[in-house]
Amino acid sequence: MLRSLKFARLAGWAVLATALAAPAGAEDQDETGLLGAWGGLKPALAAHGVTLDISDSENLLGNVIGGVKTGATMQGVTTMTLDVDTGKAFGLQGGAFHVSALQLHGQPLSGPYLDNIQAANGNEGENATRLWELWYDQATPDGRFDLKLGQQSIDNEFMGSDDSALFVNTMAGWPVVPSLDLYGGGPAYPLSSLGLRGQYKPDDSVTILAGVFDDDPGGGGFDEDQQALDPAGGRFNLNNGALWIAEIQYATEALGLPGTYKFGGWYDSATFPDQRYDAEHRGNYSLYGVVDQMVWRSAASAKRSLNLFGRIMGAPDDRNYIDFGFNGGVTLTAPFAGREDDQVGLDFGVAHVSSRAADAIADAGGRRPGAEYLIEATYQAQATPWLLLQPDLQYVIRPGGGIDDPLDPRQRLGNELVVGLRGVVTF
Repeated sequence: MLRSLKFARLAGWAVLATALAAPAGAEDQDETGLLGAWGGLKPALAAHGVTLDISDSENLLGNVIGGVKTGATMQGVTTMTLDVDTGKAFGLQGGAFHVSALQLHGQPLSGPYLDNIQAANGNEGENATRLWELWYDQATPDGRFDLKLGQQSIDNEFMGSDDSALFVNTMAGWPVVPSLDLYGGGPAYPLSSLGLRGQYKPDDSVTILAGVFDDDPGGGGFDEDQQALDPAGGRFNLNNGALWIAEIQYATEALGLPGTYKFGGWYDSATFPDQRYDAEHRGNYSLYGVVDQMVWRSAASAKRSLNLFGRIMGAPDDRNYIDFGFNGGVTLTAPFAGREDDQVGLDFGVAHVSSRAADAIADAGGRRPGAEYLIEATYQAQATPWLLLQPDLQYVIRPGGGIDDPLDPRQRLGNELVVGLRGVVTF
């Protein structure tokens, strides 16, 4: 096993080195996926408003020091999506139908090897082939308002940061607060739930999003494994609470460079267990803010830019394990000549264990946790039009917020260094 992992790692770096030797984005390269036009199938479907896409993301990650144990795992996901423009397909203007499915495979790193809060791999999930989203979206003739109904994964629209999405760590995508404080992490990858979402654009700079969704994707209790309860993704549960969420987005060039600012909040009407006492609380909520701001753009290359991002979120400490989360950092696009589609970035994350949860751990004789800190450095290379390669480093400080080492409770769980390589193929 160790020998095969070493071989896979060496092979991955060899492929990366070869890819970096040839500049991406050359005009004579095929701009389609690995399988091209699928023997003419893709353009034939597109002529009738149908788009079919398949991609695969594979993640080889290893814990080098600290944590529960050292070692490496490989885990990935194949994503299949079908989109239909109903205007082209049926003459129903402004309509869009979407269905997607996931095939998750491999072994996670975070639980068995790290025991940390901010999971190392954004593709982590239990092995399964499952429905992801199934919805219909109808827009008004002027395109200013649209309504989406069906099974939705809300991380595709809410609480997102375009620059943060570059990183491999899970919490750079779906934030740490809802990941730990909602039922099953909420209706976000690889889960989804039934809901209704409205979007209104009063002008070109402002977007208002609001929706209500089932808060319990798998239909179980708060501490139950939601993915195991609904491994195929077709349960369509409506038996627990309602998750209400709203967000306003403001796009501006007030600083002379493009930026997006988002402010929002969510409220969950279900009951939540107290983190320390034998009690329940009706309802849960959180407020958040997101910033993506370009701070520099090269005069010589329109694609080369330096971007700052940040996302902050808080929640009440009595009913939530995490009461504060933050991640932010910097990205640089087109870092080298001839590498206009590459990106490099540095991300810093914080996950703070609530005082109520920390007290409960101390009551049970454990070490009282505080905050966990994460530093991630990554480079995403567009090796070919259909292949992304992304070496990644993550350093976790005070894993779990400074919890006991399960193998030696006399000391804290050691700081962790995660080294990995992500590869994404578009077919």
